[in-house]
Amino acid sequence: MQETQSLEQIQSFTGKYPKQLWYLFFSEMWERFCFYGMRGMLTVFMVSQLMMKDDVANLQYGATQAFVYAFTFIGGLFADKILGFRKSLFWGGILMITGSCILAFDPHQYFFLGLSFSIIGTGFFKPNISTMVGTLYKTNDSRRDAGFSLFYSGINVGALLGGYACITIAKSYSWNLAFGLAAIVMTISLLTFVFTQRSLGPIGLSPLKTDENGNTKKWYEYWVYLGSLLLIPIIMVMVAKTEYTDYFMYTIGPCTLIYIFYEMTKFSKAEQKKLLAALVFIVFSILFWAFFEQSGGSLSLFAAGNLTDTVLGVKLDPNGVNNAANSLFVIIFAPLLGLLWVWMSAKKAEPNTVVKFGLGFLFLALAFYVFYSTRFFANEQGVTSLDIFTLAYFIITFGELCLSPIGLSIMTKLSPKPLQGVMMGMWFLASAYGQYVAGILGAGMSLASDNASLTEKLIAYTDGYKQLAIYALIAGIVMIAISPMVKKLMQEVK
Repeated sequence: MQETQSLEQIQSFTGKYPKQLWYLFFSEMWERFCFYGMRGMLTVFMVSQLMMKDDVANLQYGATQAFVYAFTFIGGLFADKILGFRKSLFWGGILMITGSCILAFDPHQYFFLGLSFSIIGTGFFKPNISTMVGTLYKTNDSRRDAGFSLFYSGINVGALLGGYACITIAKSYSWNLAFGLAAIVMTISLLTFVFTQRSLGPIGLSPLKTDENGNTKKWYEYWVYLGSLLLIPIIMVMVAKTEYTDYFMYTIGPCTLIYIFYEMTKFSKAEQKKLLAALVFIVFSILFWAFFEQSGGSLSLFAAGNLTDTVLGVKLDPNGVNNAANSLFVIIFAPLLGLLWVWMSAKKAEPNTVVKFGLGFLFLALAFYVFYSTRFFANEQGVTSLDIFTLAYFIITFGELCLSPIGLSIMTKLSPKPLQGVMMGMWFLASAYGQYVAGILGAGMSLASDNASLTEKLIAYTDGYKQLAIYALIAGIVMIAISPMVKKLMQEVK
């Protein structure tokens, strides 16, 4: 049996990547297959199977995704204080498998019940595996960004496979089968982690201390498990009725900020400045995800009705392309971009993290202008080019790669160790607000009339994408302009 390594031994690896990164890569890959497979089916399922109107489905999608990411903050908090990253991840995986199995059994009758299990499960799983990736590196290890970029490509391998396979199986064969596939791959993810976690040494173990009698407060853990199960019926109601989502989002953000400011009082002035810098990144990420996450809402419905079915002459499902194109481009370019950052760092020419964020918004602006330009390639029926649509996803990929993997990395760099799980959770809470706003924006683009023609829908959606392009451009310019101030708050962190 392999000897357990110390944290120092793990962090003193040679080469570009630690071996533990590959284990976490594969576990995350299969979990993302499950998550993005489910995500890619939501709006189409709600419109075609539950007979919701487009605007209602957009709001419902935003509410569901908001709760998914909001619970990552809660999952990070309990991991930091009670469970540790490993137990949190395992518990989250069990809940996600349960949710997918419920949907596989009867997605029409138990839709919100299955979603509720998946929401809470993702909250325990997602932030903690990302935090463990950051722990594989020493504080100032320049290879960290490359590691997160590789990890991010693992996310997108799963998103590519799940995003295309699940919606294609659902539309061509059976919705039950598609949800069942998500359950199978989530089981593979959990087993991958269980059989490789020994290599992590002390990383991710429970923070509960043992008393003089050798006992730990295990009942804290049991209360977390029980409490999360008791939340299921509450989440069912809140997700099903989007007005409750409004109340939740109005409350959790301010409460979270109050908690973070309270925790900041326990740290030095230098650490407080770094946490303020982290909050700047978090606020801007809300805007980024509000625009980017149209992919699961308005762009999904746009793909369902307004696109041709060929890319470069190859026949493909438009919804499958909407779900998977971005992931394919990330898989190709994330490792290359990560290695580019390493090379530029060696040449002392790497742009700082704030500028990378600003570049992310500029790419996002260009991508949404291309989504807008699809109207110029439409036929008389309002059906437009899937090629141009895919080009927009090619551009948006570079925006995502300038922001998302770098964001995961910077949260671990700027956060004191006792707050890393919470700050990673807050990063995903920002995504929750982005998802929430994305649903509202998508609903605003949708036409309430059931009798709207495809041409009318084309105009409504593309007008909205033009507005998002303008907002993203402004955000990018502002981010680059304030980079000197934010860089000063970050101090020695690059």
